[in-house]
Amino acid sequence: MTNTVPVNALDRHIAPIASQLDKAAAQVISSGYFVLGPNVKAFEKEFAAWCGAAECVSVANGTEALELGLRSLGVTSGKAVAVVGNAAMYGTTAVLACGAEPVFVDVDPITCTMDPKALEAVLAKRRIDVVIVTHLYGKLADMAALTLLAEKHGFALFEDCAQAHGAKDAQGRKAGTFGAAASFSFYPTKNLGALGDGGAVVTNDAQVADTLRKLRQYGWTAKYRNELAGGRNSRLDEIQAAFLRVMLPLLDGWNERRRSIANRYSTEIRNARIATPPPSGDDFVAHLYVVHTEDRSGLQSHLASHGVNSEIHYPVPDYRQPLFSDTFASTQLPVTDRSCTSVLTLPCFPELTDAEVTQVIEACNAW
Repeated sequence: MTNTVPVNALDRHIAPIASQLDKAAAQVISSGYFVLGPNVKAFEKEFAAWCGAAECVSVANGTEALELGLRSLGVTSGKAVAVVGNAAMYGTTAVLACGAEPVFVDVDPITCTMDPKALEAVLAKRRIDVVIVTHLYGKLADMAALTLLAEKHGFALFEDCAQAHGAKDAQGRKAGTFGAAASFSFYPTKNLGALGDGGAVVTNDAQVADTLRKLRQYGWTAKYRNELAGGRNSRLDEIQAAFLRVMLPLLDGWNERRRSIANRYSTEIRNARIATPPPSGDDFVAHLYVVHTEDRSGLQSHLASHGVNSEIHYPVPDYRQPLFSDTFASTQLPVTDRSCTSVLTLPCFPELTDAEVTQVIEACNAW
Protein backbone atom coordinates (compact mmCIF):
# COMPACT_ATOMS: atom_id res chain seq x y z
CA MET A 1 0.00 0.00 0.00
CA THR A 2 1.29 3.47 -0.88
CA ASN A 3 2.37 5.51 2.13
CA THR A 4 0.59 8.83 2.64
CA VAL A 5 2.83 11.85 2.16
CA PRO A 6 2.13 14.48 4.86
CA VAL A 7 2.17 18.21 4.23
CA ASN A 8 4.41 18.51 7.30
CA ALA A 9 5.76 16.14 9.94
CA LEU A 10 7.13 17.72 13.10
CA ASP A 11 7.94 14.35 14.64
CA ARG A 12 10.42 13.69 11.83
CA HIS A 13 11.81 17.19 12.17
CA ILE A 14 12.50 16.93 15.90
CA ALA A 15 13.61 13.30 16.18
CA PRO A 16 17.24 13.83 14.99
CA ILE A 17 17.84 16.56 17.60
CA ALA A 18 15.71 15.20 20.43
CA SER A 19 18.69 14.39 22.66
CA GLN A 20 20.10 17.91 22.21
CA LEU A 21 16.74 19.40 23.09
CA ASP A 22 16.48 17.15 26.15
CA LYS A 23 19.88 18.38 27.29
CA ALA A 24 18.96 22.02 26.68
CA ALA A 25 15.74 21.63 28.68
CA ALA A 26 17.54 19.95 31.57
CA GLN A 27 20.09 22.76 31.71
CA VAL A 28 17.34 25.38 31.89
CA ILE A 29 15.47 23.47 34.58
CA SER A 30 18.58 23.16 36.73
CA SER A 31 19.64 26.78 36.18
CA GLY A 32 16.79 28.45 38.07
CA TYR A 33 16.41 31.07 35.28
CA PHE A 34 13.05 30.75 33.52
CA VAL A 35 12.05 34.20 32.22
CA LEU A 36 14.33 36.71 30.44
CA GLY A 37 17.34 34.67 31.45
CA PRO A 38 20.69 33.90 29.81
CA ASN A 39 19.27 31.80 26.97
CA VAL A 40 16.87 34.55 25.91
CA LYS A 41 19.67 37.10 25.92
CA ALA A 42 21.99 34.75 24.02
CA PHE A 43 19.36 33.81 21.44
CA GLU A 44 18.47 37.45 20.82
CA LYS A 45 22.12 38.22 20.14
CA GLU A 46 22.61 35.13 17.94
CA PHE A 47 19.43 35.63 15.93
CA ALA A 48 20.15 39.32 15.33
CA ALA A 49 23.61 38.41 14.05
CA TRP A 50 22.20 35.63 11.86
CA CYS A 51 19.69 38.04 10.30
CA GLY A 52 22.28 40.78 9.91
CA ALA A 53 20.40 43.14 12.22
CA ALA A 54 21.67 45.20 15.13
CA GLU A 55 18.91 44.31 17.61
CA CYS A 56 16.53 41.44 18.36
CA VAL A 57 13.77 41.65 20.97
CA SER A 58 12.00 38.35 21.63
CA VAL A 59 8.31 38.15 22.54
CA ALA A 60 5.69 35.52 23.29
CA ASN A 61 4.50 34.80 19.73
CA GLY A 62 4.54 36.00 16.16
CA THR A 63 1.22 37.85 16.36
CA GLU A 64 2.43 39.98 19.26
CA ALA A 65 5.70 40.52 17.40
CA LEU A 66 3.60 42.08 14.64
CA GLU A 67 1.49 44.19 16.99
CA LEU A 68 4.25 45.38 19.31
CA GLY A 69 6.50 45.99 16.32
CA LEU A 70 3.86 48.26 14.82
CA ARG A 71 3.37 50.04 18.15
CA SER A 72 7.12 50.63 18.38
CA LEU A 73 6.83 52.53 15.08
CA GLY A 74 4.06 54.73 16.46
CA VAL A 75 1.07 52.94 14.94
CA THR A 76 -2.02 53.99 16.91
CA SER A 77 -5.58 55.09 16.27
CA GLY A 78 -5.78 57.34 13.23
CA LYS A 79 -2.86 55.72 11.42
CA ALA A 80 -3.27 53.88 8.12
CA VAL A 81 -1.36 50.64 7.52
CA ALA A 82 -1.18 48.97 4.11
CA VAL A 83 -1.43 45.17 4.17
CA VAL A 84 -2.01 42.32 1.75
CA GLY A 85 -5.28 40.43 2.08
CA ASN A 86 -4.08 36.89 1.31
CA ALA A 87 -2.09 36.13 4.47
CA ALA A 88 -4.66 34.76 6.95
CA MET A 89 -5.43 37.98 8.86
CA TYR A 90 -2.19 37.99 10.88
CA GLY A 91 -1.05 41.45 9.80
CA THR A 92 -4.60 42.76 9.71
CA THR A 93 -5.24 41.51 13.24
CA ALA A 94 -2.17 43.39 14.48
CA VAL A 95 -3.26 46.58 12.75
CA LEU A 96 -6.71 46.36 14.32
CA ALA A 97 -5.18 45.66 17.75
CA CYS A 98 -3.30 48.95 17.45
CA GLY A 99 -6.56 50.76 16.67
CA ALA A 100 -5.29 51.63 13.19
CA GLU A 101 -6.93 51.29 9.77
CA PRO A 102 -5.97 48.40 7.48
CA VAL A 103 -5.67 49.41 3.82
CA PHE A 104 -5.63 46.38 1.52
CA VAL A 105 -3.26 46.18 -1.44
CA ASP A 106 -3.33 43.64 -4.24
CA VAL A 107 -0.57 41.10 -4.81
CA ASP A 108 1.63 39.94 -7.64
CA PRO A 109 0.07 36.94 -9.42
CA ILE A 110 3.32 34.97 -9.46
CA THR A 111 4.90 35.64 -6.05
CA CYS A 112 1.64 36.35 -4.13
CA THR A 113 3.51 39.12 -2.28
CA MET A 114 2.55 42.80 -2.34
CA ASP A 115 2.55 44.28 -5.83
CA PRO A 116 4.54 47.55 -5.78
CA LYS A 117 2.43 48.92 -8.66
CA ALA A 118 -0.77 48.21 -6.75
CA LEU A 119 0.69 49.96 -3.69
CA GLU A 120 1.69 52.94 -5.83
CA ALA A 121 -1.90 53.19 -7.08
CA VAL A 122 -3.13 53.30 -3.48
CA LEU A 123 -0.55 55.94 -2.57
CA ALA A 124 -1.78 58.13 -5.43
CA LYS A 125 -5.16 58.32 -3.69
CA ARG A 126 -4.35 58.52 0.03
CA ARG A 127 -1.69 58.70 2.71
CA ILE A 128 -0.21 55.52 4.18
CA ASP A 129 1.81 55.67 7.42
CA VAL A 130 3.24 52.13 7.52
CA VAL A 131 3.35 49.27 5.01
CA ILE A 132 3.47 45.68 6.25
CA VAL A 133 5.44 43.66 3.71
CA THR A 134 4.60 39.97 4.12
CA HIS A 135 7.19 37.61 2.64
CA LEU A 136 4.47 35.06 1.96
CA TYR A 137 5.23 31.33 1.72
CA GLY A 138 8.91 32.14 2.26
CA LYS A 139 9.33 34.32 -0.85
CA LEU A 140 11.17 37.62 -0.42
CA ALA A 141 8.94 40.44 -1.65
CA ASP A 142 10.20 43.01 -4.15
CA MET A 143 12.07 45.02 -1.55
CA ALA A 144 13.98 47.16 -4.04
CA ALA A 145 10.76 48.58 -5.50
CA LEU A 146 9.01 48.86 -2.14
CA THR A 147 11.99 50.64 -0.59
CA LEU A 148 11.96 53.20 -3.39
CA LEU A 149 8.28 53.84 -2.75
CA ALA A 150 8.93 54.25 0.98
CA GLU A 151 11.61 56.84 0.27
CA LYS A 152 9.36 58.69 -2.18
CA HIS A 153 6.20 58.72 -0.07
CA GLY A 154 7.63 58.80 3.46
CA PHE A 155 6.03 55.71 4.96
CA ALA A 156 7.78 53.16 7.18
CA LEU A 157 8.34 49.59 6.01
CA PHE A 158 7.57 46.83 8.49
CA GLU A 159 8.45 43.30 7.36
CA ASP A 160 6.41 40.27 8.33
CA CYS A 161 9.01 37.50 8.16
CA ALA A 162 7.02 34.77 9.90
CA GLN A 163 7.43 32.48 6.89
CA ALA A 164 10.74 33.75 5.55
CA HIS A 165 13.58 33.11 8.02
CA GLY A 166 16.72 33.43 5.89
CA ALA A 167 15.27 34.52 2.55
CA LYS A 168 17.75 36.93 0.97
CA ASP A 169 18.28 39.06 -2.11
CA ALA A 170 21.04 38.78 -4.71
CA GLN A 171 23.37 40.84 -2.51
CA GLY A 172 22.85 38.48 0.44
CA ARG A 173 20.69 40.87 2.46
CA LYS A 174 18.22 38.87 4.54
CA ALA A 175 14.53 39.33 5.18
CA GLY A 176 14.07 41.48 8.26
CA THR A 177 16.79 44.02 7.51
CA PHE A 178 15.16 46.17 4.82
CA GLY A 179 12.56 48.01 6.86
CA ALA A 180 12.35 50.00 10.08
CA ALA A 181 11.61 46.74 11.92
CA ALA A 182 10.53 43.18 11.19
CA SER A 183 8.58 40.48 12.99
CA PHE A 184 9.29 36.75 13.13
CA SER A 185 7.26 33.82 14.40
CA PHE A 186 8.79 30.71 15.96
CA TYR A 187 5.59 28.67 15.91
CA PRO A 188 6.57 24.98 15.60
CA THR A 189 5.79 24.70 11.86
CA LYS A 190 7.96 27.68 10.88
CA ASN A 191 11.34 27.25 9.19
CA LEU A 192 12.81 28.05 12.60
CA GLY A 193 10.20 26.73 15.01
CA ALA A 194 10.24 26.24 18.77
CA LEU A 195 8.39 23.50 20.67
CA GLY A 196 5.70 26.01 21.53
CA ASP A 197 4.92 29.63 20.72
CA GLY A 198 7.53 32.33 20.33
CA GLY A 199 8.31 35.43 18.31
CA ALA A 200 10.76 38.28 17.88
CA VAL A 201 11.24 41.69 16.32
CA VAL A 202 14.54 42.65 14.72
CA THR A 203 15.59 46.20 13.94
CA ASN A 204 18.60 48.38 13.32
CA ASP A 205 17.06 51.22 15.33
CA ALA A 206 18.14 51.26 18.99
CA GLN A 207 15.18 53.45 19.98
CA VAL A 208 12.70 51.02 18.42
CA ALA A 209 14.37 48.15 20.28
CA ASP A 210 14.23 50.06 23.56
CA THR A 211 10.52 50.74 23.07
CA LEU A 212 9.89 47.07 22.30
CA ARG A 213 11.65 45.90 25.46
CA LYS A 214 9.32 48.14 27.46
CA LEU A 215 6.20 47.10 25.58
CA ARG A 216 6.86 43.38 26.07
CA GLN A 217 6.91 43.92 29.84
CA TYR A 218 3.75 45.89 30.63
CA GLY A 219 5.02 49.15 29.17
CA TRP A 220 7.35 49.59 32.13
CA THR A 221 9.98 52.30 32.00
CA ALA A 222 11.03 51.13 35.46
CA LYS A 223 9.72 48.30 37.62
CA TYR A 224 6.03 48.85 38.35
CA ARG A 225 6.06 52.18 36.49
CA ASN A 226 3.79 51.90 33.43
CA GLU A 227 4.29 54.70 30.94
CA LEU A 228 3.81 53.14 27.49
CA ALA A 229 0.31 52.39 26.24
CA GLY A 230 -0.17 48.98 24.64
CA GLY A 231 2.28 47.12 26.83
CA ARG A 232 1.62 43.60 28.08
CA ASN A 233 3.28 40.43 29.31
CA SER A 234 4.85 39.11 26.08
CA ARG A 235 8.06 37.26 26.81
CA LEU A 236 9.76 34.35 25.09
CA ASP A 237 10.17 31.45 27.53
CA GLU A 238 13.74 30.68 28.56
CA ILE A 239 13.25 27.02 27.64
CA GLN A 240 12.00 27.89 24.13
CA ALA A 241 14.98 30.19 23.66
CA ALA A 242 17.27 27.29 24.58
CA PHE A 243 15.52 25.08 22.00
CA LEU A 244 15.85 27.78 19.34
CA ARG A 245 19.59 28.07 20.05
CA VAL A 246 19.94 24.35 19.28
CA MET A 247 18.06 24.76 16.01
CA LEU A 248 19.46 28.02 14.66
CA PRO A 249 22.79 26.54 13.43
CA LEU A 250 20.76 23.95 11.45
CA LEU A 251 18.46 26.44 9.77
CA ASP A 252 20.52 27.11 6.65
CA GLY A 253 20.65 23.40 5.90
CA TRP A 254 16.93 22.99 6.46
CA ASN A 255 16.22 25.94 4.15
CA GLU A 256 18.44 24.49 1.45
CA ARG A 257 16.60 21.17 1.59
CA ARG A 258 13.23 22.94 1.40
CA ARG A 259 14.42 24.91 -1.63
CA SER A 260 15.72 21.76 -3.31
CA ILE A 261 12.32 20.07 -2.92
CA ALA A 262 10.49 23.17 -4.19
CA ASN A 263 12.72 23.43 -7.24
CA ARG A 264 12.13 19.77 -8.08
CA TYR A 265 8.40 20.45 -8.01
CA SER A 266 8.75 23.56 -10.17
CA THR A 267 10.91 21.72 -12.70
CA GLU A 268 9.23 18.31 -12.80
CA ILE A 269 5.51 18.99 -12.35
CA ARG A 270 4.27 19.27 -15.90
CA ASN A 271 0.52 19.62 -15.95
CA ALA A 272 -1.23 22.42 -17.80
CA ARG A 273 -3.91 22.56 -15.10
CA ILE A 274 -1.40 23.16 -12.29
CA ALA A 275 0.45 26.50 -12.20
CA THR A 276 3.70 26.16 -10.24
CA PRO A 277 5.96 28.95 -9.02
CA PRO A 278 9.17 29.32 -11.03
CA PRO A 279 12.38 27.72 -9.73
CA SER A 280 13.97 30.00 -7.15
CA GLY A 281 17.27 30.88 -5.58
CA ASP A 282 18.08 32.19 -2.11
CA ASP A 283 15.14 34.61 -2.19
CA PHE A 284 12.83 31.66 -1.44
CA VAL A 285 13.08 29.47 1.66
CA ALA A 286 10.03 27.36 0.74
CA HIS A 287 8.12 27.61 3.98
CA LEU A 288 5.16 26.48 1.89
CA TYR A 289 5.04 25.24 -1.68
CA VAL A 290 1.83 26.61 -3.16
CA VAL A 291 0.41 25.93 -6.62
CA HIS A 292 -2.66 27.36 -8.34
CA THR A 293 -5.41 25.44 -10.08
CA GLU A 294 -8.90 26.24 -11.32
CA ASP A 295 -10.17 22.92 -9.92
CA ARG A 296 -8.79 22.86 -6.40
CA SER A 297 -11.22 20.33 -4.99
CA GLY A 298 -10.62 18.04 -7.95
CA LEU A 299 -6.85 18.18 -7.52
CA GLN A 300 -7.11 17.66 -3.76
CA SER A 301 -9.30 14.59 -4.23
CA HIS A 302 -6.96 13.18 -6.86
CA LEU A 303 -3.88 13.72 -4.69
CA ALA A 304 -5.58 12.10 -1.69
CA SER A 305 -6.40 9.05 -3.81
CA HIS A 306 -2.68 8.83 -4.64
CA GLY A 307 -1.57 9.10 -1.01
CA VAL A 308 -0.63 12.79 -1.04
CA ASN A 309 -1.99 15.19 1.56
CA SER A 310 -2.54 18.87 0.76
CA GLU A 311 -3.80 22.01 2.48
CA ILE A 312 -5.11 25.45 1.56
CA HIS A 313 -3.13 28.56 2.57
CA TYR A 314 -5.31 30.70 2.57
CA PRO A 315 -8.88 30.46 1.25
CA VAL A 316 -10.54 33.67 2.50
CA PRO A 317 -9.18 37.18 1.81
CA ASP A 318 -8.91 39.30 4.96
CA TYR A 319 -11.41 41.85 3.67
CA ARG A 320 -13.98 39.06 3.09
CA GLN A 321 -13.74 37.65 6.62
CA PRO A 322 -17.10 37.46 8.42
CA LEU A 323 -16.07 39.78 11.28
CA PHE A 324 -15.98 42.72 8.87
CA SER A 325 -19.53 42.18 7.58
CA ASP A 326 -19.82 44.63 4.67
CA THR A 327 -17.12 47.07 5.85
CA PHE A 328 -14.93 46.29 2.84
CA ALA A 329 -17.71 45.35 0.42
CA SER A 330 -16.38 47.82 -2.13
CA THR A 331 -12.81 46.50 -1.96
CA GLN A 332 -11.82 44.98 -5.29
CA LEU A 333 -8.48 43.15 -5.43
CA PRO A 334 -8.82 40.84 -8.43
CA VAL A 335 -5.48 39.04 -8.11
CA THR A 336 -5.99 38.37 -4.41
CA ASP A 337 -9.55 37.17 -4.94
CA ARG A 338 -8.52 34.84 -7.76
CA SER A 339 -5.52 33.51 -5.87
CA CYS A 340 -7.48 32.69 -2.72
CA THR A 341 -9.87 30.51 -4.75
CA SER A 342 -7.09 28.58 -6.50
CA VAL A 343 -4.18 28.09 -4.05
CA LEU A 344 -3.20 24.61 -2.90
CA THR A 345 -0.24 23.64 -0.72
CA LEU A 346 1.82 20.54 -1.51
CA PRO A 347 4.05 18.69 0.99
CA CYS A 348 7.32 20.53 1.57
CA PHE A 349 9.49 20.12 4.67
CA PRO A 350 13.17 19.25 5.16
CA GLU A 351 12.65 15.60 6.13
CA LEU A 352 10.55 14.75 3.08
CA THR A 353 12.30 11.88 1.29
CA ASP A 354 13.28 11.91 -2.37
CA ALA A 355 10.85 9.04 -2.95
CA GLU A 356 8.02 11.05 -1.39
CA VAL A 357 8.86 14.06 -3.54
CA THR A 358 8.69 11.79 -6.58
CA GLN A 359 5.34 10.46 -5.39
CA VAL A 360 3.95 14.01 -5.19
CA ILE A 361 5.27 14.89 -8.65
CA GLU A 362 3.90 11.74 -10.24
CA ALA A 363 0.51 12.26 -8.62
CA CYS A 364 0.33 15.83 -9.95
CA ASN A 365 1.34 14.77 -13.43
CA ALA A 366 -1.20 11.93 -13.44
CA TRP A 367 -4.13 14.29 -12.83
